[in-house]
Amino acid sequence: MYSESDLQDAVAAGALTPASAQALRDHVAGLRASSVDEEHFRLLTGFNDIFVAIASVILLVAVAGLGNEVHLGITTPHQPSFVSGLFVAGTAWGLAEYFTRRLRMALPSILLLLAFVGGIAFTAALLIGPMIPDAQNDGAGLVASLAGLSAAIAAWFHWRRFMVPITVAAGAAGAAAIVGGLAMWLIPFSHTLPFILLLIAGLAIFTLAMRWDMSDPGRTSRRSDVAFWLHLTAAPMIAHSLFQLLGITHGLVDAGQAFLVILLYLAFGLVALAIDRRALLVSSLAYVLYALYSLFQKVGAVELSAALTALVIGGTLLLLSAFWHRARAAIVTGLPPALASRLPYLNRAAA
Repeated sequence: MYSESDLQDAVAAGALTPASAQALRDHVAGLRASSVDEEHFRLLTGFNDIFVAIASVILLVAVAGLGNEVHLGITTPHQPSFVSGLFVAGTAWGLAEYFTRRLRMALPSILLLLAFVGGIAFTAALLIGPMIPDAQNDGAGLVASLAGLSAAIAAWFHWRRFMVPITVAAGAAGAAAIVGGLAMWLIPFSHTLPFILLLIAGLAIFTLAMRWDMSDPGRTSRRSDVAFWLHLTAAPMIAHSLFQLLGITHGLVDAGQAFLVILLYLAFGLVALAIDRRALLVSSLAYVLYALYSLFQKVGAVELSAALTALVIGGTLLLLSAFWHRARAAIVTGLPPALASRLPYLNRAAA
């Protein structure tokens, strides 16, 4: 790939005329003025990412096993050791100093971030658990809350050092665990409270994701990658809690529930088109498949219900993917101008 300085040097050396260099710039700009709705995010820079990721996982499993044999008199040999989590977190941070901070490798950076935050949360849970009465039952919410606090703090320090886009989502999930754990500890016998809290947390993270998204409507910076991971975190929280509260998972759904699920999925689709994020559609896909399957069984297509469900959903999603840009343009242009102007651009030329 040639940079702007390379082009200028070529013009200065006489290898290109100024007109030819400008024509090349215009050509490349035209190629890059494609739809923003591809929803790019960097996961691999090459096969070496996969190679390093596999090696990192093997090493982290090894240090976890070694740490689990060190009990320091706090836990018995038959219990998990908090040292295991410390070893994993320390190793993940050390590896990130090279593979994340220096080489900026995408996939290993994600795995190392998750290992670091998870290791700290695991350590906190094992250290705090014995100090809390009935930590296996009524006290579990408080343990989860404090572990979530540890995860959020760990994510903050990791972000300050490495600025991996997924870190903000990990911190947001930790913050959600703090609130959810405390509420479940204070009100332990509610069956609907966990899903209500999950929905509230999902909506809060979705709002945070939109703040990051709206700060980069051209999707040209790291802020867009941060928003991607926040949306990916919020979407299953919103979808799972909504469908659980509607009782969709409590056996075969009736026709009314099935239509309600489909209507909700259509609403998710409209939101996904407007904000140009597919996470909501993917996260709720299992529920709409289940609802449509039940609906086909209700109308008598028992033997073909699975095939018909897959045909309808698969075909619809493929059509939506093929005409995503046109459908999104129709949605966005119908919104109030003040709102539409803050959403991701319909094409990169707008950036």
